[in-house]
Amino acid sequence: MREITAYLGLGTNLGRRMANLEEALLRLHETEGVRITRLSSLYETAPVGYLNQPDFLNACAEVKTDRSPDELLQVLLGVERDLHRVRTVRWGPRTIDLDLLLYGDAVIRRENLTVPHPRMTERPFVLLPLAEIAGDVPVPGTGRTVARWAEEAGEPEGVKKLPYSIPLPYVTEGGV
Repeated sequence: MREITAYLGLGTNLGRRMANLEEALLRLHETEGVRITRLSSLYETAPVGYLNQPDFLNACAEVKTDRSPDELLQVLLGVERDLHRVRTVRWGPRTIDLDLLLYGDAVIRRENLTVPHPRMTERPFVLLPLAEIAGDVPVPGTGRTVARWAEEAGEPEGVKKLPYSIPLPYVTEGGV
């Protein structure tokens, strides 16, 4: 299979948030067929949906992969499981959340996988970091780029770019 560029959303609001993100990225880096090539800045985000929980740290990553979308999803779910993600409350607190946002120019609509991610264009905490690393990338099926969606989201309430980022010595192509 040829290598595909995919984009991932990362979030955490339980425990040592920075360490959770670093560990998730390290596990992705150590996965055969997955290379992290870019990483956005970090954003601190007020919770959405279920409000009685701590703020999130969010970021987005660009990866090159020869994994199919389903295989990549299984990798993400495995990392979540390894980092003790427990799904009890929809949009509730979590040690790590890894979302497959975009997978090349694929549009996938299945019970277990939807790409582009079904709510990404409604979420500034996804769009802002994603626009940093993939602003000119079209969101398949929408006729708009990531940057255009981010622009239309306007000034986000409860989303703050942090003045530091995650050091990633293993990013293979020009990352942050």
